[in-house]
Amino acid sequence: MRMSTRIKESTTTIAGSLLIAHPDLHDGNFRRTVVLISAHTEEDGALGVIVNRPLERTLGEVHGEFAFGPLAGVALYSGGPVGTEQMLLSAWQWNQETGVFRLHFGISAEKAAELLENEPGTEVRGFLGYAGWTGGQLEGELKHKAWVVAPIDSPDFSEENGEGLWKTLLGRVKPELLFRADAPEDPSVN
Repeated sequence: MRMSTRIKESTTTIAGSLLIAHPDLHDGNFRRTVVLISAHTEEDGALGVIVNRPLERTLGEVHGEFAFGPLAGVALYSGGPVGTEQMLLSAWQWNQETGVFRLHFGISAEKAAELLENEPGTEVRGFLGYAGWTGGQLEGELKHKAWVVAPIDSPDFSEENGEGLWKTLLGRVKPELLFRADAPEDPSVN
């Protein structure tokens, strides 16, 4: 699932891209986050999951139905502030040779297990909650530079977690913002 990240007039989509929170974004729901966008249109809004907030638990530890199955060791993440009582399963593969990223979003446990078994290199994650924007809302946030849009051009976002991933991606896409990434939340303690 490789989609355009170029910003055009009304046909633009950033689905299949990463949103990297700007260092000045202080909303506690999204501060220093990286969001994988799975669906987006200006008219309908956007949907995605935060990929850098691990809960340090696995599906097998949290949900008894997964305890002894093929998904027992799948890592669980805080996916966003919407629907936090819901669990979403997502999987992706990065093909190094072709540079193609395939995303399977909101899949069944059976499909996740099938991908793990049959497609080497597949990453499966569980997310509690998701991130969502209504039509035009994300465009307003992008206009106010709350987010940096980045294409998925390497498997890096699967290999690192937490603020480290946020800082690595921010430095790659907008290195001029890195000095602000280390700024304290309260400038008076500087």
